[in-house]
Amino acid sequence: MLSRNEILQTIDMIDQQHLDIRTITMGISLLSCCDPSAETACRKIYDKICRKAEHLVQTGEEIEREFGIPIVNKRISVTPMALVAGASETSDYVPFAKAMDRAAKACGVNFIGGYSALVQKGMTQADRKLIASIPEALAVTDFVCSSVNVGSTRAGINMDAVRLMGETVKKTAQRTADRDGFGCAKLVVFCNAVEDNPFMAGAFHGVGEAESIINVGVSGPGVVYHALQSVKGRPFDVVAETVKKTAFRITRMGQLVAREASQRLDTPFGIVDLSLAPTPAVGDSVARILEEMGLETCGTHGTTAALALLNDAVKKGGVMASSSVGGLSGAFIPVSEDEGMIAAARSGVLTMDKLEAMTCVCSVGLDMIAIPGDTPAETIAAIIADEAAIGMVNNKTTAVRVIPACGKTVGDTVEMGGLLGTAPVMPVHKESAADFIARGGRIPAPLHSLRN
Repeated sequence: MLSRNEILQTIDMIDQQHLDIRTITMGISLLSCCDPSAETACRKIYDKICRKAEHLVQTGEEIEREFGIPIVNKRISVTPMALVAGASETSDYVPFAKAMDRAAKACGVNFIGGYSALVQKGMTQADRKLIASIPEALAVTDFVCSSVNVGSTRAGINMDAVRLMGETVKKTAQRTADRDGFGCAKLVVFCNAVEDNPFMAGAFHGVGEAESIINVGVSGPGVVYHALQSVKGRPFDVVAETVKKTAFRITRMGQLVAREASQRLDTPFGIVDLSLAPTPAVGDSVARILEEMGLETCGTHGTTAALALLNDAVKKGGVMASSSVGGLSGAFIPVSEDEGMIAAARSGVLTMDKLEAMTCVCSVGLDMIAIPGDTPAETIAAIIADEAAIGMVNNKTTAVRVIPACGKTVGDTVEMGGLLGTAPVMPVHKESAADFIARGGRIPAPLHSLRN
């Protein structure tokens, strides 16, 4: 039983500290939709998504009203589309993205993820076709999100895929230049992608998952920030314990919503992803948490250590609260989506190099970063390679979601709107990595991948 004090604490977290359920995401397997006819496959995809997720939004809204817990997004993730479309005799995969988009609109969800390919060790013809179609697919759809996994600790890094993704990010920015490169906000390049991630743009329904599943993503940077204000000047072990206890309470709320949604939708409960996912709102920032630990500005010396403490304590608190913690669970550092990160980037204290160092200890990677529009594709590919190497060697998920801002340079601003926020264009190194990227091939897996 919850005590009266615990109930009042939860109410205060929701009303005053920006606590919310960031997303209820339904994962749907589309393997049964494979068909030699692309037209038939697209029809099957649309029908199955609509059938499975018909009541997703309605159920989320009912839980929100009954429990008084804000549920910001309702989303869908599907089987990586390269695996489904590969059975069809077609060279044009854009219709598959359009079928996903129509289904998302029919169901009323905010985003649908899974226009994806897994190419960490090599690429099939279907993978190549899907990657080639990404710029057009993201330009002509509204809610479709795309991801490509180019490396893993077990396989190494597919540098041919890295080169292709550098070009793809550049083309996507150009194809959506009229919207400040918005297509790139829906495209993420992974190393060690997980199969049960409920957050966009990287969500897809892994082939090891059930026919359908309910995953919930919880967020609470404001709650953690508020908790740390009560331990000003205290030692770091006290800080860690405070974060851990706060994460425990947040995760319990997420598990409650996840199980309720699972029961009402008659769909198995998968995981709760306890990730501190910030928003542009003041008071809902991961950067401000780090500054509350004693840093003058996020990005200065000590930032990586503070983030490491935060990420670890969040995971420990979540695991104590639920045996079904999964996804990415930790702390996100998306620049455009975090009011404190935006301010630190504009001041020049938070740089790309410091962000890269921070990705060694956070839950994802270089996320929602605007870069100059004239950045070469090879430089983007090299950024992806660096981030994939961090993930591969450290056996963790890393990712890159950068937005080349066409016609803009350092000091300009990219407006994404809503939860995607505002991104100050950040400088990248001018020195070329073209010869490095041109080598191609595969960077071998590290020795510690041989764990059998």
